[in-house]
Amino acid sequence: MDLTTTYLGKTLKSPLVASASPLSKEIDGIKKMEDAGASAIVLFSLFEEQLIQEQRELHYHTTHHNEAYAEALSYFPEPDEFKVGPDGYLEHIRRAKVAVDVPVIASLNGNTIGGWTDFAKLIEAAGADGLELNIYDIPTDIHLTGTQVEANYINIVKAIKSTVNIPVAVKLSPYFSNMANMANQLAEAGADGLVLFNRFYQPDIDLETLEVKPNVLLSTPQALRLPLRWIAILYGRVDVDFAATSGVHTGEDVIKLLMAGANVTMMASALLRNGISHITDIEEQIRHWMEENEYESVDQMQGSMSQQHSPDPGGFERAQYIRTVSSIPAELLNT
Repeated sequence: MDLTTTYLGKTLKSPLVASASPLSKEIDGIKKMEDAGASAIVLFSLFEEQLIQEQRELHYHTTHHNEAYAEALSYFPEPDEFKVGPDGYLEHIRRAKVAVDVPVIASLNGNTIGGWTDFAKLIEAAGADGLELNIYDIPTDIHLTGTQVEANYINIVKAIKSTVNIPVAVKLSPYFSNMANMANQLAEAGADGLVLFNRFYQPDIDLETLEVKPNVLLSTPQALRLPLRWIAILYGRVDVDFAATSGVHTGEDVIKLLMAGANVTMMASALLRNGISHITDIEEQIRHWMEENEYESVDQMQGSMSQQHSPDPGGFERAQYIRTVSSIPAELLNT
């Protein structure tokens, strides 16, 4: 069976890609993921704040005089919270490229236009095969319009694309008034791929210390439904590669996403929970399903369950909504 697929101009041996996570912070972890069957590896993210901090001494400016309101001390990252600086990140890319044969995709995480986008050129020079741009932005300005929010995304992508020649994928959230239009705008701005979707950090409050408490909640298989739905809607209509992330835990999850139209599926939570060897288990599950169902290749199944040929995708979604609501069992309504 042929598991090969294409993503960001590269032919990959399978659709199983390791997404950005702490597992890629050590070269040994990167090598283990390749050995387990990862067809490409997205490195952990370098943050806009790290680059600004180095260029403009951010730490001084964000802590100056904030003793007047102590609760603000936890709002900005301390320098030692970043495990590696910009120079170290570039060296990590170089070492990773020497250590493995699969494509290595760097990751930049930011939300504004600025000089940090120039760092993409250094990432390209370090040998990265591609760049995943994780635009993590939660607008809090009550005067900021949706149009302005979208324009910020587009301008960031254009700034990056004007800097590099390597392919650029954009990892974004689903929270737009018209996700389909936003996806199309990003493609027109030059994005080579879309990674659907990032998961926003959901803060908690420590009632003992009265501080914002960071915590990491690993994804569950139920999170699969969101990328599954939108990739099925966008496949064949927006001219980019699609990477599905969040909720990918089993071989069946991968197969569903491929049928929706994904080029690749990305995993982090499943590997953190089950170990890197879980990649091997998932590949075996895919092969077993393909054999039982007489599929010979990933290409054969890709997009086969998308809405590409639906004359009215919106009407289709509405019909599925009505069907779902109408199918709620009576016993649940009586509880």
